[in-house]
Amino acid sequence: MKGTIWCLHGAVGQAADWQDFAVPGWAVRRVDLWRFVACCPMPIAEFGRVLNEEARATPGRKVLLGYSMGGRLALHALLEKDSPWDAAIIVSAHPGLESEEERSARRVQDSEWAAKALQMNWRDFLTAWNAQPVLGGEAAGMADRRLLASRKQEVARSFMDWSLGAQEPLWDRLPEIRVPLRWVVGGRDDKFRKLGERAVSAVPGARLTVLEKAGHRVPWEAAEEFSGEVNDFLTTDESG
Repeated sequence: MKGTIWCLHGAVGQAADWQDFAVPGWAVRRVDLWRFVACCPMPIAEFGRVLNEEARATPGRKVLLGYSMGGRLALHALLEKDSPWDAAIIVSAHPGLESEEERSARRVQDSEWAAKALQMNWRDFLTAWNAQPVLGGEAAGMADRRLLASRKQEVARSFMDWSLGAQEPLWDRLPEIRVPLRWVVGGRDDKFRKLGERAVSAVPGARLTVLEKAGHRVPWEAAEEFSGEVNDFLTTDESG
């Protein structure tokens, strides 16, 4: 094996979302993010340090792939001192809200989602979550969200600990990322396409890939194309 791709899922997601993702010659490690908040709170800034400690204990080349919330968590890991990652792919992620007013409003919004996750019938919660315009309904290829009903405590906690409103903006720190970086967005996801364009302009050598037929959930809405782009990126990185 050439190395391992560590895959971080999104909000209201699960490690099994990556069950069909594969890149020739690479092992895939599907990270269960809920175990990090299963016992107690974990601030988003702390997550990067904990994940990096885990990664350092494993041999071989390591590539970090994060989608949406997982992409934000991945950025924190990449920006930790002595980060162990050899390359990274960030998908449909937000480097951070830049005003306290925006962050405060987002914290309120996410606290409401946390309450819904705990109090609503789980099927109704999933219907409400998928109805958000940015998501546009359920995506084929993702694992059955009904299986997450037993993890609703962790899902609720993530809305608090890992809220975009709880995250300090990372825009000024993006130039610190020194590993090869590919940022991937969907062509139908205009907001995150613009965020991606701005982000790659700040990271030395980073490139933006736009998969035109996909929306926010790129790895599942354009699964074959996405895997091909990751393969091309890692092949180019290997060849220098």
